[in-house]
Amino acid sequence: MTDNGACYRSHAFKTALGEGVKHRRTRPYRPQTNGKVERFNRTLAAEWAYAQTYLSDAARAATYPDWLHHYNHHRPHTGIGGLAPAQRVHNVTGNYN
Repeated sequence: MTDNGACYRSHAFKTALGEGVKHRRTRPYRPQTNGKVERFNRTLAAEWAYAQTYLSDAARAATYPDWLHHYNHHRPHTGIGGLAPAQRVHNVTGNYN
């Protein structure tokens, strides 16, 4: 999900997303949505992308699924009363029994 900046509307960005990725844009003038995206990006950078030194981008990318699982299933979120998102929304993807 991105804002509606020109760089995100370009053909180059669409090509970079690749096949099978649906690009979602925030609605204009919606600070509630933009703020949530910005906060997630800040958390992603601080707790995953730059939390430690990686020897390569591939090494960083390899740790992402585990971090995302931790973020969604174990990390408390103050906006939902200290619960993890998976405690609020159960089995959305059908991957967990």
